[in-house]
Amino acid sequence: MNKIKILYICFNYESFVKKDVDMLKKNFDVKFLLYKGIKHIVSFLPKLFVEILRSDVIISRFASTHAFFAVLFSKILQKKSVVILGGFDVANVPEIGYGFARSCIKKMILKFTLISADKVLPISNFLKNEAIKIAGKRDNIQTVYLGFSPEKWKPGKKENIVLTVCGELTKLVIKRKGLDTFVEAAKYVPEAKFIVIGKRTEESEELIRKAPKNVEFVDFLPQDRLLEYYQRAKVYCQLSIYEGFGNSLGEAMLCECVPVVTKTKFAEFPMIVKDTGFYVPYGDAKATAEAIKKALNSDKGKEARERIKTLFPLERRETALFNIVHELLGDEQEKLS
Repeated sequence: MNKIKILYICFNYESFVKKDVDMLKKNFDVKFLLYKGIKHIVSFLPKLFVEILRSDVIISRFASTHAFFAVLFSKILQKKSVVILGGFDVANVPEIGYGFARSCIKKMILKFTLISADKVLPISNFLKNEAIKIAGKRDNIQTVYLGFSPEKWKPGKKENIVLTVCGELTKLVIKRKGLDTFVEAAKYVPEAKFIVIGKRTEESEELIRKAPKNVEFVDFLPQDRLLEYYQRAKVYCQLSIYEGFGNSLGEAMLCECVPVVTKTKFAEFPMIVKDTGFYVPYGDAKATAEAIKKALNSDKGKEARERIKTLFPLERRETALFNIVHELLGDEQEKLS
């Protein structure tokens, strides 16, 4: 019997994308298609059309331009389409100039994508509500949380280290992730080492230059090296103003890092962290420093690990994706409980 063919489209192949692709490959024939951005759209669209023609289910990670065309072509070719929401796609945060939904034209594209896709899968209920604001309440919008492996992300010997992890250190990322606050807070906690893991850019040079001596900047790391830092850190900071979920937050908590997170309406941190960590106002370095001091002296790490292990097991996401694919193709008998 031929395997169901899935086309998975995204503009990167970061760890959370690879995790989905690897899970899907256990049961389906999966092809990954990289979208390189609007500048390459002319060469991308014919390739996309042909690959959709060859596939049974088309999954787009993030509901931006590539997802719009994937959903449109899927409707034309009578294929099933899934869109996984990540955060930026449904965001509109004018305070920091963040979000695909800030532009009227892009918002129209986004609305079509959300309404026309057979399934829209936000990675948190916060993102589900953001999608509903744009497309209205719809049966095709279903939250499927991220999943994490406690066997992979496990605790180690802790040091007096405060950690935060991000992607490229652009001005927008620095502002959205609260990295300027993280660096400023370090000068109030000289007894601890603060580490920022992220790819340096020209836009990050000023932040690096102004950082106190107890702040270290480490370039982007592979997963095994990243694990070492999670294992050594006592505290993990997620100081974002906007966050779809916080993949690194979940990984760090599994490694028994005590979380320090922002009180923000643009995230679901209370559901993820609950009382296993500490909360701070966005952009308040002194309050952040005080919370970090408390976290360094707390024993909440084991509770943090248990919370992620219980609420966000990798198997739950794998089962959900498996069932959604079969549901879309009418194979209800193949669904797992």
